[in-house]
Amino acid sequence: MEQTELFKNNRICQLFGIQYPIISGGMVWCSGWHLAAAVSNAGGLGLLGAGSMHPETLREHIVKLKRATRKPWGVNVPLMYPNIEEIMQLLIAEEVSIVFTSAGSPKKYTDLLHAHGIKVVHVVSSSKFATKCDLAGVDAIVAEGFEAGGHNGREETTTLTLIPQVRKATTKPLIAAGGIASGQAMLATMVLGAEAVQIGTLFALSQESSASEAFKQACLQASEGDTMLCLKKLAPTRMLRNDLFSRINAAESEGATPNELQEILGEKASKRGIFEGDVMNGELEIGQIVSAIHSIDSVETIVQNLISEYVKAKRSL
Repeated sequence: MEQTELFKNNRICQLFGIQYPIISGGMVWCSGWHLAAAVSNAGGLGLLGAGSMHPETLREHIVKLKRATRKPWGVNVPLMYPNIEEIMQLLIAEEVSIVFTSAGSPKKYTDLLHAHGIKVVHVVSSSKFATKCDLAGVDAIVAEGFEAGGHNGREETTTLTLIPQVRKATTKPLIAAGGIASGQAMLATMVLGAEAVQIGTLFALSQESSASEAFKQACLQASEGDTMLCLKKLAPTRMLRNDLFSRINAAESEGATPNELQEILGEKASKRGIFEGDVMNGELEIGQIVSAIHSIDSVETIVQNLISEYVKAKRSL
């Protein structure tokens, strides 16, 4: 089976003009221009993570990304972003061609982005929100299970449960996310109805990720069960257990209010943990699959391993 023929009729590959149906997550403090360019140049779709960037920083990353690749790429924008109107106008002005939206209504900006020729993909955690995406007219949907790192759906539906339910709810091109770090997992989600995968944790720990070395090394030491979903009174977040997590967990057990939890978190908790490398007192957002990752590899190696594993798994069936 030739790799060039593997995904010839894949709707996600056709939609974005990419070789492989592999998309990097738009992860805060990890997904800068270097990682996005590497994923795109390796045949996937690289995304900038706008959630941790001020507008001027995002513009700088877009300019650098345009220089670093001629392949398709996009930007992930959480709709809870405080400067969201400014960001949307920036994306239009910079002629970004693909935007992934999350953490908000897919209806709010889809028409505006479409009017400027921008393809829109929205991230959901339930089939109910997938139906809303259908009505909003998005071009594709990411269905993310609660194994994923960082901010998560309140439904706590796992990826293998979520994908077939979303597939029944919509005919839109479907991307699976959450707990995917191998070609075998990629194939499994496709059997259930996905047409591509969005991968966060594996790329967050790549050589090209902008996360700190201390964060990457702490993640490589993780065992099964070392990530937990917490902060459900604020925004459910999966993170690695550390001193900060222990304080949050104890406070939640005692019925802490949202304000009390925010006080424990402090300011810029994810920046402290992921970007600055404070592995004890920072928020270490990472997915459940982290315990299966044991090395920091280049994006090129990661993508080629995923495709090789996918082909081998498909043949073995």
